[in-house]
Amino acid sequence: MNITIGSDHGAVALKEEVKMVLKEYEDIKVTDVGTFGTTSVDYPDIAEKVCADVVSGKADRGIVLCGTGIGISIAANKIKGIRCALCNDVYSAKMSRQHNNANVLAMGGRVLGFGPAGEIVRAWVEGEFEGGRHERRINKIAALEEK
Repeated sequence: MNITIGSDHGAVALKEEVKMVLKEYEDIKVTDVGTFGTTSVDYPDIAEKVCADVVSGKADRGIVLCGTGIGISIAANKIKGIRCALCNDVYSAKMSRQHNNANVLAMGGRVLGFGPAGEIVRAWVEGEFEGGRHERRINKIAALEEK
């Protein structure tokens, strides 16, 4: 699985921790699109870079991080084909994959500690879409993108 990850300046430290968690998986290749320091950058620009990889197929999934996770998740969800889930707990991460087929995970570097964030990432990476009745709902979400 290919995962593209990116953060703004408010979540650089969390991004580095998430990359360490992803190294636990031999079958995951990570592409980091930045930012790489604490100089202020705009989270919509990071969301666009990560989501471009997901939409194009270069990445199977993406992870976006900002101070709260809110702004970057809103930006990501403006991009056609993206289903970004802001997750602050393991249950939400599992459900975002099982029921919503979320292809992008958002988290907040000023909200989550490294331990909980790692558990969220593991739950999300390992989660599988259940399909069935959820497929119908995902199709309706895709139809909304056309309005």
